[in-house]
Amino acid sequence: MSELLQGIRVLDLTNVLAGPYCCYQLVQQGADVIKVEQPGTGDLARQLGADPTLNAQLMGVSFLAQNAGKRSIELNLKSEQGKQAFHKLVQTADVLVENFRPGVMERLGLDHESLQALNPRLIYCAISGFGQTGPLANNPAYDQIIQGLSGVMSVTGDQTSAPLRVGYPVCDTIGGMTAAFAISSALVGRHRTGLGEVIDVSMLESMMGTMGWVVSNWLTCGIEPQPMGNQNTTAAPSGTFRTGDGLLNIAANKQEQFEILCQLIDRPDLVCDPRFQLREERKRNRDALTAELETALQPASAEQWAKRMNARGVPAGEVLTVPQALRHPQVEERSLTRTFPGVIGQTNLSVVRSGFRLGSGDPEPKTPPPTLGQDTDAILEELGYDPVARAAFNPTQYNKEIKR
Repeated sequence: MSELLQGIRVLDLTNVLAGPYCCYQLVQQGADVIKVEQPGTGDLARQLGADPTLNAQLMGVSFLAQNAGKRSIELNLKSEQGKQAFHKLVQTADVLVENFRPGVMERLGLDHESLQALNPRLIYCAISGFGQTGPLANNPAYDQIIQGLSGVMSVTGDQTSAPLRVGYPVCDTIGGMTAAFAISSALVGRHRTGLGEVIDVSMLESMMGTMGWVVSNWLTCGIEPQPMGNQNTTAAPSGTFRTGDGLLNIAANKQEQFEILCQLIDRPDLVCDPRFQLREERKRNRDALTAELETALQPASAEQWAKRMNARGVPAGEVLTVPQALRHPQVEERSLTRTFPGVIGQTNLSVVRSGFRLGSGDPEPKTPPPTLGQDTDAILEELGYDPVARAAFNPTQYNKEIKR
């Protein structure tokens, strides 16, 4: 179990996905992540997911996916009592993460200047759709909005289906990952300077920063990227192909890979075909090449072809569903998921871990996702509140006007 961030306390004031995903990465590295939640309702993700019963219990699947390992305290940040407790909490913290709209924390009197006056070592990270400045800064932003504005949808799908949304909240996830990286960097910097940092994460900029050649083709060459479906604009054959059973991704991006591929499918003549001899010719004639390959791939399944091709150094892999991917021996052997027994009634809960392993101990959450306010009393006790003072915190008194 990773302890790289052991002793680091993170205050998680975030909702739904980008912020919770960021803090979930930190808790898996051993950080003490305290989720500061609105009394009575908590993180909106508690009410989101495919199971209505879990939503009603404020343990929606969307919440369960990103919050294992954290502790939960209910605090009304608009009450004087809640603010006082929060100030005490800030003085013990290393990092604060919030994803309210710009200006919300200022209106609460909890802006980074005020909080860093209490704790100069505090790393304050604000995640928002567009960042804290600019003409769209105050606009509400959700993943699909960012997908559209970033250009991602314009290059997803093919000429008949684009613009198309990516099938999971990729912008929220990239925004959260960017924030986790920035926070980790700031923690290293603080070790040198002794001072905190203010981090302004824009989901829009985070997403566009990952788009690589899609953006560079325009910036450098003036070529506007086009949707190409399952094809790769830089090479052919590089895309998805029909086999005798199932779809197969092939990425024969090098000349030698293409030549070996042609041998494996019993079509060595394709190497000498003037339409396919060189990389640029293959790109120009990709549709004709696809037709030839798909005919030759019919005698075997995607799984069989993948084994044969990879054994000869031609990158290939089946196109799987999510359940199939989770059952794949590669995923199972590296223990991508962490299971907590009997979390929801008598049902086990499995959550996805980080995508890397460490020699000193792998990242993973130590505890299941918390119920709303589960740790309120314990955290208040850590802050020095006696039993009478702790009893005065009434979780039913809250203000619903705190907006994302």
